[in-house]
Amino acid sequence: MNWEPVYALLILLSTIITYVCAHFINREASYKKRKILLLVSIFSNFSILFLFKYYNFITVAVFDLLVAFNARVDFPEFKLLLPVGISFYTFQAVGYTVDVYYKKVVPEKNFGKYALFVSFFPQLVAGPIERTKNLLPQFSQIKDFDYNKAIVGTKLIIWGFFMKVVVADRLSIYVDSVYDNSDMHSAVTLIVATVFFAIQIYCDFGGYSNIAIGCAKILGFDLMTNFERPYFAKNCSDFWRRWHISLSTWFKDYVYIPLGGNRTSNTRKYANLLITFIVSGLWHGANWTFVVWGALNGIFQVFLNIFKIEKRLPKNSLVGTLRILTTFILINFTWIFFRANNIAHAFTIIERMFTVSGSFFIGAQASFSYSLLGIAILFAKDFVDEYDIQLFFSNSRTAKYLWFSMLTILILSIGVFDGSQFIYFQF
Repeated sequence: MNWEPVYALLILLSTIITYVCAHFINREASYKKRKILLLVSIFSNFSILFLFKYYNFITVAVFDLLVAFNARVDFPEFKLLLPVGISFYTFQAVGYTVDVYYKKVVPEKNFGKYALFVSFFPQLVAGPIERTKNLLPQFSQIKDFDYNKAIVGTKLIIWGFFMKVVVADRLSIYVDSVYDNSDMHSAVTLIVATVFFAIQIYCDFGGYSNIAIGCAKILGFDLMTNFERPYFAKNCSDFWRRWHISLSTWFKDYVYIPLGGNRTSNTRKYANLLITFIVSGLWHGANWTFVVWGALNGIFQVFLNIFKIEKRLPKNSLVGTLRILTTFILINFTWIFFRANNIAHAFTIIERMFTVSGSFFIGAQASFSYSLLGIAILFAKDFVDEYDIQLFFSNSRTAKYLWFSMLTILILSIGVFDGSQFIYFQF
């Protein structure tokens, strides 16, 4: 409503549609009628999402295709702002209806509680995309103040702000200056900028998730974990078990499995994987760059399944490290398409990475140094958490206070407070 007041009607409409359809689905005995009600819920919600997010993209694509065949059709153009959080609350509301249809949950009778489930403020605009059975029952529980939960929540918020304003927003200064002027930079600079973007988007979205989960925790609510050190993944499948977990599992539960999942022939399974990842790419935005990004991730999954690489690799630390590095390189390659302005821009960057020599661009030396400091702290924490390393001061209360005091000082002293939006707000 702060952005565009009338858009509040969209989330209200989505809430009413899914609430009513879920109740009729629960009462209806006829399989055919239940399915019709489910389709009404899905179609109406995704129609709203399509209009605001994809209509112009699809009409331009169809127009270009027709022109290629010497045909022309003029489509009406709508200049609409993309409502904040629409992709997130639409998926959460539709997931509720599907859960009721498959009798995984009983529909909520209290409209207020259900409306709160759809619009719960910590995770409304950028997730995590919650599951009905996890979050909705919590609104029927009495929430007394819990000191321990408040401490955990505060720690998550501090770490989330460190990831966002010290690492992500600091890196964005360098990444934007390089990607927005890619024709002026050497291969080394473009590679470094791409690696920085990989860390930027992780800290930007992971930071938001930690802040959201921490806010909810202080209020007494437990949201699902959304990131688990994704750049320590040992293959691309492992990466997607760690990255944006709430969305990855949503697509698995509501797209991949309904398509047949892996309970079909290998050919169909590979097709299901590709479809799921391409749809995931489109979810991120109405741009061909996201389609290619999703398709590449799908191809990597298919490749792993066909060649069964995991079963052939020996189990030792050196191979494990090489697998982590290989996965990181592959994921970084896909991020080029995610960050590029268009497909042509992405291929230009890739070409320059292999052909253009030159000096290395640092930019503002102080900002670059702060970026490296932030990355070092991030890597150290994720490394300790990933391998469950017990440092000699791990259980020291004093050490924990010093750690979070240091993070707070870094946030206030070298954090970037320029009003930067979270990357995933645009989705």
